[in-house]
Amino acid sequence: MKSLVIYSTQSDNTKKLAYALYDSLPGEKEISFVGGAPDPDDYDFVAVGFWLMAGKPDPKAAEYLEKIKAEQTIFLFATHGAAKGSDHAQQGMQHARELVSGAAVIGTYSCQGEVNPKVLAKVKAKPQKPVWLDDTATAVGHPDESDFAELKSIIAALPLNS
Repeated sequence: MKSLVIYSTQSDNTKKLAYALYDSLPGEKEISFVGGAPDPDDYDFVAVGFWLMAGKPDPKAAEYLEKIKAEQTIFLFATHGAAKGSDHAQQGMQHARELVSGAAVIGTYSCQGEVNPKVLAKVKAKPQKPVWLDDTATAVGHPDESDFAELKSIIAALPLNS
């Protein structure tokens, strides 16, 4: 099996998850930042990681997700300031699924990621606050070892050796 891990990151949170996922994959594998990512058609399994921007995968990741073909087997992962399992996080992942509709999404994972202080200051200054703003206090220090362990457990349970 030939696997590819693609990630987009603003503050290295998604990059950290990408490398944890990559380390968990069996067989031939490659990892790449979305900006220089290879064509997904050349791989049996593609994992795409992104950060949420306005409740959707960031633009670079969204553009890459649209390249995924119906016959691809993929895994989606994300980081966000919103609480894990929140409506905001779930809607962001659902939007990613819609971008790859027809592909075989065999799993997803998302967790909080610490929000860059400069970004946080800008968001706090806006007249209309985003729904996830109150969750950012619990995002400090994430992703952490428990997030990596949970992701690795999910990857280990996937049917990737068949």
